[in-house]
Amino acid sequence: MNRQATIEQKLTEALAPSHLEVVDESHMHSVPEGAQSHFKVTVVSSQFEAMPLVKRHRLVNQALAQEFAEGLHALALHTFTPEEWFDKGGRSPDSPPCMGGGKANP
Repeated sequence: MNRQATIEQKLTEALAPSHLEVVDESHMHSVPEGAQSHFKVTVVSSQFEAMPLVKRHRLVNQALAQEFAEGLHALALHTFTPEEWFDKGGRSPDSPPCMGGGKANP
């Protein structure tokens, strides 16, 4: 199973999201082709109700601890309650260009 599918499976099991998007953005960074090291993750879960942002991110990072131990380098996290997701129009923000390394961004 590739890392994207593994992330999807682990977050589905841990957070029972009503919406989940996992996008491999490794190609936007100075990493070898196929690295699967940088992902944008959008999670909509009722488990986030009344939870501060940092605690939401900790839950996601906890669920993916093994992936970090095995080469996952970075997550762009967007965590919403169903109401927040509705208020955002069902869209997460675009990721900014990578500021590190020497690879030109498309």
